[in-house]
Amino acid sequence: MKRLAALLAAGMMLAGPALADFQPVREESNFRALVEGAELTRFAVRLQVLPQGQIAGRGFGQNVGGMWEWRDGFFCRTLEWGSGGDPYNCQLVLRNGDTLRFISDQGQGDRADFRVR
Repeated sequence: MKRLAALLAAGMMLAGPALADFQPVREESNFRALVEGAELTRFAVRLQVLPQGQIAGRGFGQNVGGMWEWRDGFFCRTLEWGSGGDPYNCQLVLRNGDTLRFISDQGQGDRADFRVR
């Protein structure tokens, strides 16, 4: 058991510096340049953040849609899919290479990483 705990702790220390590699995307123009013409992907999800303020794609076999705007340095959006969705939420956006990390509640909530393709 002690060995497993030591291995987990070592793995967390290795993962720590990678988090530091993420840099905030503060300007709308920078965000638009990153997502324009691209697809954001993660397991079973493919989305496009369109220049006119729409979000379109598929997630887990269902159509996904929504609206977005850039407000005070945050990506603010709604999402709808199937019979559900997510209400309006402003998210901090971070970038590391071709990965964008979205952190809900202005950087205080849950996070989701998407590859930009």
